[in-house]
Amino acid sequence: MKKVVLIMTAVFVLSITAHAAAEGGKGAKSMTKEDMIRLAESAAPHRISWDAAILVPGEGGAWVEARQGTNGFTCLPDLSAQEEADPICGDAAATLWVMDLLGGKERPSNTVPGIAYMAKGGWHWEKDGLVIMDMKAPGAKRVKEPPHWMILWPFDPKAAMLPVIPGKFGAYVMYEGTPYSHLMIYQDPNQMGK
Repeated sequence: MKKVVLIMTAVFVLSITAHAAAEGGKGAKSMTKEDMIRLAESAAPHRISWDAAILVPGEGGAWVEARQGTNGFTCLPDLSAQEEADPICGDAAATLWVMDLLGGKERPSNTVPGIAYMAKGGWHWEKDGLVIMDMKAPGAKRVKEPPHWMILWPFDPKAAMLPVIPGKFGAYVMYEGTPYSHLMIYQDPNQMGK
């Protein structure tokens, strides 16, 4: 089982990294640095993203710092290179988790839970009623997610009594059974605390 999970993780990471590199974040290459900064900032509430570091796509698929941050959060303008950008903004642990995922690491190396925001929503792939990591799997269906935030830390859906696919309650464990399992909460980050 462990070998299957590692293979699934590697396939997902290689697929999304290759896709993002090939597409350049769809419009990211044609966007100005200022446009990419604004897009990255849109991932989280303004009180967080205003002082966050911003990473943008650079040459050869590397991420380049477009703006230094002062609050420990880092925002990226696009994760999955679909026709609608899915910017993300996370604290230091979440940023490490995301970079490990995009970098093809077997497992995330953060040692504490991370929190990340995706106020413009994101994308996931489903097959046979499950959210899967391999977006190129035969029969995989792409699904647009609403605005949400995440706790990037291993979650056991049975112990937490949470589903593994989005439902009417708006919280679920994504990538269950993999090192990249995490808690998804469908709630607009810009409406939190209001």
